[in-house]
Amino acid sequence: MIHEIIVFSKKRDEMIDITPKIREIIQKENVREGLAVIFSTHTTAGITINENADPDVQIDFLRRLDETYPWNMAADRHEEGNSAAHLKASTVGASQSILIKDGNLALGTWQGIYFCEFDGPRRRKCYVKVIKD
Repeated sequence: MIHEIIVFSKKRDEMIDITPKIREIIQKENVREGLAVIFSTHTTAGITINENADPDVQIDFLRRLDETYPWNMAADRHEEGNSAAHLKASTVGASQSILIKDGNLALGTWQGIYFCEFDGPRRRKCYVKVIKD
């Protein structure tokens, strides 16, 4: 079964913690060991694993991506004006795979799974596939 997670972003650039939703899916499927694959269906959004204890990490993460991929570049040719969002999404990546061990995500102490919005605010979705051992 493939599960769908709906995400509502509120800002142009935002990291939304989807870890609890993925944990719910794993519990629902009663998986003890296996793999969870999370995939974004958008070209201007991504999925990453990063620190979820200090919110300043998310602020710094998004700021540094803005520094690397500024929004207002006169040379950009994409008519929608969101080339920066496409570059950010490609840099972050569209998916993550996380091991499941003893019925839990095998994340480190400070890790969380984030849906990364780079062209919001929008209604978005991502898919989760749980593969049991």
